[in-house]
Amino acid sequence: MNNDLTAAGSTIKDNPLQTRQDLVLALSQLTDPLKPHYSPGNARLSVGKTGAGYPAVIAEMEGFSRVLWGLVPLLMGGGDSDLMDTVLDGIRHGTDPSHEEYWGEVSDYDQRLVEMAVFGFALAAIPERIWQPLAPLEQERLYHWLNQINAHPCHDCNWLFFNVLVNAGFKKLGLAFDAGQMERNLQRMDAFYLGEGWYSDGVGGHSDYYGPFAIHYYSLLYAKLMEKEDPERSLLFKERARLFAPQFMAWFSPDGSALPYGRSLAYRFAQSAFWSAYAYAGVDGIAPGVVKGLVLRNLRWWFSRPIFDDRGVLTIGYAYPNLIMAESYNAPGSPYWALKTFLPLAFGEDHPFWQVAELPLPDIPAVTVQQPPHLVMVREEEAGHVAAFNSGHLSSNAHTHTSAKYEKFVYSTAFGFSVPRAEWGLGQGAFDSMLALSEGGDNLYRVRRQNLESEITDNVLRSVWKPWTDVEVRTWIVAGLPWHIRIHRIATGRPLDAAEGGFALGQETELEQRIGGLETIVSTGWGTSGIRGLLGYGKAELVWPNPDTNLLHPRTVLPTLTASLAPGVHWLASAVYGDPAEAAAPEEQVRRLGVVLEQSPESALNADFLRDSIRIITAGGREIRISLD
Repeated sequence: MNNDLTAAGSTIKDNPLQTRQDLVLALSQLTDPLKPHYSPGNARLSVGKTGAGYPAVIAEMEGFSRVLWGLVPLLMGGGDSDLMDTVLDGIRHGTDPSHEEYWGEVSDYDQRLVEMAVFGFALAAIPERIWQPLAPLEQERLYHWLNQINAHPCHDCNWLFFNVLVNAGFKKLGLAFDAGQMERNLQRMDAFYLGEGWYSDGVGGHSDYYGPFAIHYYSLLYAKLMEKEDPERSLLFKERARLFAPQFMAWFSPDGSALPYGRSLAYRFAQSAFWSAYAYAGVDGIAPGVVKGLVLRNLRWWFSRPIFDDRGVLTIGYAYPNLIMAESYNAPGSPYWALKTFLPLAFGEDHPFWQVAELPLPDIPAVTVQQPPHLVMVREEEAGHVAAFNSGHLSSNAHTHTSAKYEKFVYSTAFGFSVPRAEWGLGQGAFDSMLALSEGGDNLYRVRRQNLESEITDNVLRSVWKPWTDVEVRTWIVAGLPWHIRIHRIATGRPLDAAEGGFALGQETELEQRIGGLETIVSTGWGTSGIRGLLGYGKAELVWPNPDTNLLHPRTVLPTLTASLAPGVHWLASAVYGDPAEAAAPEEQVRRLGVVLEQSPESALNADFLRDSIRIITAGGREIRISLD
């Protein structure tokens, strides 16, 4: 796979991304390879043959629409694109019921409802480029096709904003719009608001990138476009974004990478779209140069990865093409939602965004507790490592790989996370940063999917979960870098095999390993990963997960502890190490552990149960006492 393909004579990986013109060039470098793949009537864009949960003709309409997230800001800022003739031609044919490329009559919860949002944005922001060039009959057809969104329900999550944006576009043009539905959807967003700037993606949903690159993003578009018509709500949306921004900044590493966590990661550099919308809406609180740096460093990080195919088309995947980690709604054109990040093109050259100097990240606390998303963010600035320790959730969903994307104990910018390839054994399961349990000898493993209890106190995360009705696991995680501690109390009515996975380490470079007793440490050019058994485990080993299970590296190695448990109550404890800095000898990493589990006077670590608490002394001398109940 190749990210060296050129546009305008230069490669996207070498684009310095410092000026507005660099970003204009980057947009061309992303969209020029798409030109041969438009349909004869230009209403569809077909860039691949893999399937999604909706028909190919809808996926091709999706591909057409998602390119507009980059083109609309370009036109807003006074730029132009030779794709606009293609776009206008596609709109004419896609909304004409008599044309063979008609986009069709939509149904309830239809994917085409999603794709209507960018048309609403365009109608509100650049009517002179997207509406006025159409003949009166063509305008009528576009209106009637989009107005279907007022006759069909959307999913009760970020989807509600699609209706809002379409109606905002209608309102700006003086067209009939559904004011009642628009207001109901805007009010419904308040039910998703968790406080402190955080949204969940629907009531009881997760707090992942759908907050920043969807709900916050659309709300900031609304706040800017509708600030005169709806000033009070516009101010509210800006205030929520202002509260959210310093917490979300903790998800980014100094090198521009952001935390791989949650679903829809195939949208890649949409990770930084929030910052583009933050600047567009004029939210204060974060210095403009810092916001600029967050956007441009993230784009540079992504463009240095092999995320394009040999045609220069974005692939489905994360740091490389990977269908295994994808969702059922990831069609070949889906990744172009990443173009949302190009919103700063709406600013002209003389705008402060382009005039201020790019700044690095400000000082961010080494440990940040983020209660609404159930995370403890830990930073090791010297290594450029950011990790999110996760207490887990009280609800779940049916999306692909939900356990891997939302229920691991820790997520890392340096090590990524892995998803299962199949159901048999530790290699296919790729259980990094998880405790995996199977019925004794059957080699089919279960992991945490949702919790009965979940809480965070300081940097100690506690959860209670039941992989079977007669198996209860109580888990404590002491968050930290490069070491963290995990403790589990397992009460089981059946024999179990247990496997505790550390960080998955990329292994394309020379590998150095140490396995001895209850400790395994492995180093490659990607860093060092290790795990040490402190209590209850019987063996330390290296697992070689199936290829293409990890988001960052196609091939990985995984330090793992294992144990066999008879029915009864068991305690397991481990210390887990991860450092992406230049690999040192495994023996040196072992000497850096310096962690002790100290039992309280009235309890015994090797007893059937622990009373009161244990004291943990971590590297650096910090002392933490955990109540084990």
